[in-house]
Amino acid sequence: MKISIKDNRKIFAIQKEFSSEFPFLKIQFFGKSNTKTGKSSIKIVKHSSKELSDCRTQHNDGDIEITPEMSVVNLEENFRDVFGLHVEILRKSGKAWLETSVTGNWSLKEQNAEGMALENKAS
Repeated sequence: MKISIKDNRKIFAIQKEFSSEFPFLKIQFFGKSNTKTGKSSIKIVKHSSKELSDCRTQHNDGDIEITPEMSVVNLEENFRDVFGLHVEILRKSGKAWLETSVTGNWSLKEQNAEGMALENKAS
């Protein structure tokens, strides 16, 4: 899948596109990094109606190619390095969303399958 990245796109639109392909995963956006230190902001963008320009440090437009075989770490790095967007991929676990930092080397397909398995266990 390809997701178009442009300053005027709404965060919720990106989240919806991503979740249509990976229903047991969620993409979360963070505020702009601190320009003096370069460190990522820990502030989560709560209002998904905001535009990407509100949380980007680089404003080049383009498409991000997302494949099921791509690792979480690779996807997060691509968002950051190419588009200046700090994102985190979360996996569904029952009614909660878990960080995937420990399993960041897993593919999106594996992460999504694990979320589905956890959902089926909870049912």
